[in-house]
Amino acid sequence: MAPSSPLPSLLRDLITANHILHHASIVDGYGHISIRHPDQPSVYIMAGYLAPAVVSTPEDLIEYHIADGAPVDPNAKKGYSERFIHGEVFKRFPGVNCVIHSHSEAVIPFMVAGVPLKPAFHMAGFLGSSVPTFDITPLYTSTSQRDMLVNSVPLGAALASHFASPTSPADSALPDNLVVLMRHHGFTTCGQSIQDAVFRAIYAHKNAAILSNAATLRAAHGLGSGGLDFLDEEGMKGCRKMNEATADKAWRGWVEEVRAVSLYRNVMLEEEEKQ
Repeated sequence: MAPSSPLPSLLRDLITANHILHHASIVDGYGHISIRHPDQPSVYIMAGYLAPAVVSTPEDLIEYHIADGAPVDPNAKKGYSERFIHGEVFKRFPGVNCVIHSHSEAVIPFMVAGVPLKPAFHMAGFLGSSVPTFDITPLYTSTSQRDMLVNSVPLGAALASHFASPTSPADSALPDNLVVLMRHHGFTTCGQSIQDAVFRAIYAHKNAAILSNAATLRAAHGLGSGGLDFLDEEGMKGCRKMNEATADKAWRGWVEEVRAVSLYRNVMLEEEEKQ
C-alpha cells in the first residue's frame, strides 16, 4: 500500500457505511455495500458473511477480483453469495467506486404492485424519469434453484446491464440509471463515492415511503390511485446536481448518529480517537 493511499480512510468509511445503512433500515441482517480498491481498480472490497450492523474491523472485510468474483486470498473466510452484484457493476462501469444492494421494505411494494418508482421530492432527483426493473426469472434454467439471488457472473452481468440505457455506449464509465429495482428482491444503487451511494440508497427508500403515504392519502380522500405529482425532467436534473453537491453534509451527520449507538463499533475510528 502506497504511503499516500486513501485505502485506510475508505475502509474506515466502509465499516461506518454498513452501520449507517442498518441504522436507516436500508439493510438488516442482509444487504451489503462494497467499494472499489483505490490502489487496485481490478479489486473490490466488501464485508464477509456478517450482518452489516456487526461489521467492525478491517479483518471483517474481503477483497475480490472484479474479473470473476474470486477472493484475492484463496483462504478467505466465507463471503456473500451475491458479491457478483457488486463485481459486475464495477466491471461494467469503471467510474463506479461503490455499490449497495438492499431489500428495502419501502421499495419492494412498488414492484409487487406494478407501480413505477418516480422522484416525489427534491432529495430523489437522481431516480430519473424511469427506474428500470431487473427480472431474474427468465434467466433460470430447469435445474436452477429459484431463490432470486444474483450469485453468478452471468446473473450479475445481466443486472449490471440495466444500469445502462439502450443508447448508452458500451464503454461508458458511469451508468445512466443510478438505481435498478430487482423483482421480488429489492434494489441496487451505486456511486462514484461511498457518500453518494449511501445517499442514494437512503433517499430511494425515503422516496418510496413518501409515494406510498401520498397514495394512501389520496385513497383516504376518495381521490383514486392516479394523480400523484412527480418532479419534472428539469427538476430531476437540477435536484440531482444539488444532491451530489451536498451529500457530504448528510454523511457527516449520519456518521455521528451511528457513533452514538453502542451497537455499532468501528475499531478504526476508535483507534483514530486515541491518537
